[in-house]
Amino acid sequence: MSAQGKVWFVTGSSSGFGRSIVEEVIARGERVVATARDPRTLEDLVALAPDRVLAVRLDVTKAEQVQESIAAALKRFGAIDVLVNNAGYTLLGAVEEMCDAELRAAFEPLFFGAVAMTRAVLPHMRERRTGTIVQVSSVAGLVTYPGVGAYSAAKHALEGLSESLAKEVAPFGVKVLIVEPGMFRTKLLGPSFRSMPELPAYAETVGPMRAYVAQAAGTQPGDPVKAAKAIADAVAAGAPTLRLFLGPDAPGAIREKLAQVAADVDRTEQIALAMGF
Repeated sequence: MSAQGKVWFVTGSSSGFGRSIVEEVIARGERVVATARDPRTLEDLVALAPDRVLAVRLDVTKAEQVQESIAAALKRFGAIDVLVNNAGYTLLGAVEEMCDAELRAAFEPLFFGAVAMTRAVLPHMRERRTGTIVQVSSVAGLVTYPGVGAYSAAKHALEGLSESLAKEVAPFGVKVLIVEPGMFRTKLLGPSFRSMPELPAYAETVGPMRAYVAQAAGTQPGDPVKAAKAIADAVAAGAPTLRLFLGPDAPGAIREKLAQVAADVDRTEQIALAMGF
């Protein structure tokens, strides 16, 4: 590693967590490949430190752009130490309100895109026997709410894959960090938010979530700047935990979920144990 510290590669850098992480990396004097579907949205980031910031066009759902962006990063900086899979958007609607096309479309960046990026960077990290893969998941990667089934499903899938990945790559000195933010003041509820047509039958269950989203944008409790700092700190510390929970609303939601799972195990343990021949 050079005197300039780690080289970061961040997907979805134009807004939200991605942009905050890029700004934090720049502030720390490290180098970063900032990516977006439209690199013009990154010009102000490049201007902060032109010698240390490379802006690259990247739609994580396009295989050729995945390969090209990594090649560009390696050509410019010679290494990728940290991959941050952050690109994606949110989907709101009951399972019955969701069509196959929207469900598959959500999985493309949130799951398949993140996996494609991970696979593309792994040979390089394995060869150097160092690296950190940061999967920006969500509290919804472990906890579920009415109306966010599609988003939750994609994040659950990413987390399941990432847990296996962490065990597979540990012998190569490669770390995996699953980041689970609660509600943060990003644009996730703004332009990168998609709402499905409403069925009256779900007014009681999904209705409150739709109402919350409509009024919550811009008032979420979490500060993305603090989140970016916590992520950079965790990477600098060698990713000492598999999961990093972020936001004042995260720990309570996670503990409640774990308590529900533990209660189900307690209630069904004897049934399970009685299943042997």
